[in-house]
Amino acid sequence: MADEFTIGGVSIARGETRRIELPVVRLYTGTDMAIPVYVQRGKKPGPTMFVCAAIHGDELNGIEIISRLIGSRSLKNLRGTLIAVPVVNVYGVLEQSRYLPDRRDLNRSFPGSAKGSLAARMAHVFLEEIVSKCDYGIDLHTGAIHRSNLPQIRANLDDHPTRDMARAFGVPVLLNSTLRDGSLRQAAADLGVRILLYEAGEALRFDEFCVRAGYKGIINVMRHLEMLPRVKKKGNIEPFVARRSGWLRATSSGIVNYRKDLGDHVLKGEVLASISDLFGEEMDRVICNTDGIVIGRQNLPLVQEGDAVFHIAYFHEPHEVAENLELLQDSLLPDENY
Repeated sequence: MADEFTIGGVSIARGETRRIELPVVRLYTGTDMAIPVYVQRGKKPGPTMFVCAAIHGDELNGIEIISRLIGSRSLKNLRGTLIAVPVVNVYGVLEQSRYLPDRRDLNRSFPGSAKGSLAARMAHVFLEEIVSKCDYGIDLHTGAIHRSNLPQIRANLDDHPTRDMARAFGVPVLLNSTLRDGSLRQAAADLGVRILLYEAGEALRFDEFCVRAGYKGIINVMRHLEMLPRVKKKGNIEPFVARRSGWLRATSSGIVNYRKDLGDHVLKGEVLASISDLFGEEMDRVICNTDGIVIGRQNLPLVQEGDAVFHIAYFHEPHEVAENLELLQDSLLPDENY
């Protein structure tokens, strides 16, 4: 841990906290845009970790998670350096849109380029000024618009240190997820930065349960990395790793009556939803193709043929996963102080 640490030309000494406006590309109106960055450095040495949200501009849960993290009294005992970025895609948040003004997905634009498109330039700045200076990272996401995700961690679980971080996070579902070209996870891995992706909730919505689970998970990881003092845990949640998952799609267009929700244990052959016409006559059913847990679900009661309706993670012991989800809910009390 170096005595001097610089982001965007701003130096932050040990024991110091700074809020930085990291410049990105100017709008054609002449308006300067900047990524807000919060940096807190402990007086004692330790790892450097970033936590970021809203790489997709309509995924808002992470903004609230980072707000609570910054305000946490636990950080008074910080070792090392925490870099918190509540909004990466500032353009998308302004427009309540997943994408950037150039219609590109920022999470498919890494590592970017200083002379490329708007998305490429923003990706380049974020990678060079934030990610490259870290040992670890946590990237906060939600489901798409009208689609909710159960709190889950996606990561390269074949890498043992990353798997240990994922287990420490403390959610029941870990999904071994391959790296995608152009993603932040891929670019971070190329730099040797170990990273977790937290998925929870729905776009353009705050979900209190998902926010609490995310906040607590980050604190858990920081304790695991010895950035914060370790504490004795009560009622540990043993996570289960899913190596496969898949979407069940509607085979007819119509009105949906959902019979299963996020976190439900489902069995092969079980009816998960029925699809009816405008007169209420049932036309089709969504049938589960294997045992598993519902980790994602469409929320709209309207479907077109071929729409993805349920995301199922496949486990050998789905009963135990469902029980650990109940333990997680019980552990996230509104007045719990981390």
